[in-house]
Amino acid sequence: MSAILKVEGMTHRFGGLRAVSDFNIEVPEGAIYGLIGPNGSGKTTTFNLVTGIYAPTEGRILFEGRDITGAKPFRIVQAGAARTFQNLRIFGSMSVLDNIRVARHYTTRSGFFRSVLRTPSFKREEAAVREESMALLELMRLEGRATEEAKNLPYGELRRLEIARALATKPRLLLLDEPAAGMNPKEVAELMGLIARVRDEFKVTVFLIEHHMKVVKGICERVKVIDFGETIAEGEPDEVCRDPKVLEAYLGKRGA
Repeated sequence: MSAILKVEGMTHRFGGLRAVSDFNIEVPEGAIYGLIGPNGSGKTTTFNLVTGIYAPTEGRILFEGRDITGAKPFRIVQAGAARTFQNLRIFGSMSVLDNIRVARHYTTRSGFFRSVLRTPSFKREEAAVREESMALLELMRLEGRATEEAKNLPYGELRRLEIARALATKPRLLLLDEPAAGMNPKEVAELMGLIARVRDEFKVTVFLIEHHMKVVKGICERVKVIDFGETIAEGEPDEVCRDPKVLEAYLGKRGA
């Protein structure tokens, strides 16, 4: 199976601090691939580099064989890679539905004049955007919240809304930064099923950061572990979770 995302020798420094060191990965198309590690290990920095928020100090990033190293975030979204954030980036004063529509609109073709004149083609496109946005809300079980301001949603629903908004850009690679953060056990179980369903129905590759090991072991087919910016293990979830280096990174040295 070909790699949809390939990262070669990626290193990034913040002044004298090396946050990511010689990072290499090949994420197979159609996979659910996990990136784990203790707090401060460089996971979110890795996502920020892949999605263009930072430009790597060294190395290169290939998406579907195309070099996207240092590309602007909106260019990377246009190329077909979308993400969620560890800290929610929801438009709180907008409705739940409009949070989806604003993401979906970047793929529309109607320009300023068609929108002002409300031409037939503009109306057809707007109807299609609404229909597709509502379908995403139904998938996330948020259709009953469509007209509410997003800021009024509970935390678990906001997480699902952010995933729906990322899907509205029609990505081929979906990066999820700690999607289960702050969820209760019931919500975590539902999220696991949802991520698997999204992969299958949308034919999208999922690359996720997660601390919740039930999620990692339950849905990830392969896992990479980093600590202090360096890779310490890679393989199938059960194998990785038994690795002495991984146990030491998470639990500390024996007798410490």
